[in-house]
Amino acid sequence: MPSLSAVLAPTPGLPSTQRSTKTSRFLFAVPPFTGHILPTVAVAAELVRRGHKVAWVGHRDSIAPLTPRHARIYDADGAPLVQRLRDLSDGDQELLEPAALRSLWEQVLVPLGHAMMPGVQNALDRFRPDVVVSDQQALAAPVAARLRGLPWATSAATPVELTRPLRDLPKDEERVRELIGDFQLDHGIEDLLDPRFSDHLVLVFSTGALVGDAASFPDRFVFVGPCSTGSAPAGPRTDDDVPREWPDGRPAVLVTLGTARGAAAERFLRAAVEAVAGLDVRAVVVAPPGALADPPPNVLVRRDVPRSALLERMAAGPAVVLCRGGHRTVCRSLAHGLPLVLAPTRYDHSVIARRVAEAGAAIIVRFDQATPVELRAALGAVLTDEDHRRAAARLRRSFAEAGGAAEAADRLEKLA
Repeated sequence: MPSLSAVLAPTPGLPSTQRSTKTSRFLFAVPPFTGHILPTVAVAAELVRRGHKVAWVGHRDSIAPLTPRHARIYDADGAPLVQRLRDLSDGDQELLEPAALRSLWEQVLVPLGHAMMPGVQNALDRFRPDVVVSDQQALAAPVAARLRGLPWATSAATPVELTRPLRDLPKDEERVRELIGDFQLDHGIEDLLDPRFSDHLVLVFSTGALVGDAASFPDRFVFVGPCSTGSAPAGPRTDDDVPREWPDGRPAVLVTLGTARGAAAERFLRAAVEAVAGLDVRAVVVAPPGALADPPPNVLVRRDVPRSALLERMAAGPAVVLCRGGHRTVCRSLAHGLPLVLAPTRYDHSVIARRVAEAGAAIIVRFDQATPVELRAALGAVLTDEDHRRAAARLRRSFAEAGGAAEAADRLEKLA
């Protein structure tokens, strides 16, 4: 299998894109992770608008809540692997180490690929796609597509793999390559390539500003920016609406840890509440019911919030988002020009966090050690420093200029 440096080496330019007039069929293969499914929903919606047919293959229970009611979904087993990943405890120091990526491939993603293969083969038989669009973490799809001679594109939900995150751990990087190579051999592919990077088209749902120099990548790597018209399923509505008058002209803070749960997450949320209690701000903290008793007067605690509407309101004045560095939350914040304070709980989060901090739009704190004093200082610095807001605005512009779902659809039509 070629090295990552060879895969990422520049290649001659591709012909300019042209809008297709034929009707094509696109099959999206996705792992059971919300942040990886949602970009495909936005692109699929654009393809359907243009008259094409789309379908998904993957863990049905993960895909169905995020796709249109009558979406065509082909089930591919993976439930045990979904639970295995959920059982990992956010905030464990081991998950912040680079070697955690090797464990992810060994314990989850390669077994997931084997589990998905029969379902992917069935989807190819029944849907008969013209193009397969495979997430980087859905190994079965590019292998099955190659076995049938089908063109395939890579869906890179985050730019993490493009940064060669294991470059400083060559043995771990080589081990991941071996695992992926062995997977291909197990399923009848002898001419090995890296299925994380299609040799036809790689759609990166991020901006080149978060990977360094985008011009250094081959032309088949297309940075289309975040594409997420869908949304994660919401729980039953209670009193989660934020009052219309919030944040009443004061600087605003949103604290959200996504899916992080457990003692470490509760400790961090308590520290965050204590931090904002000492600032002249209005804060919304997203937390499970009962996790934060008796919050101070300037803090609203909600199980969930209307995220896009809230971020839009926050963008009207000085504001900051405190989160763990997940690509989707980071991009949604930056798309509104909001700088961040980032507390990574996994190594992939730390990769994103470093890139945003290097771009000038974030400050990084330690999730497992951050004190109220440290968090208060970081939040205050981001709220008062114009440089952070200007950097976030630059990233917002880079998202808008990337082309989004329309650009992704243009490229897929050309591949078909």
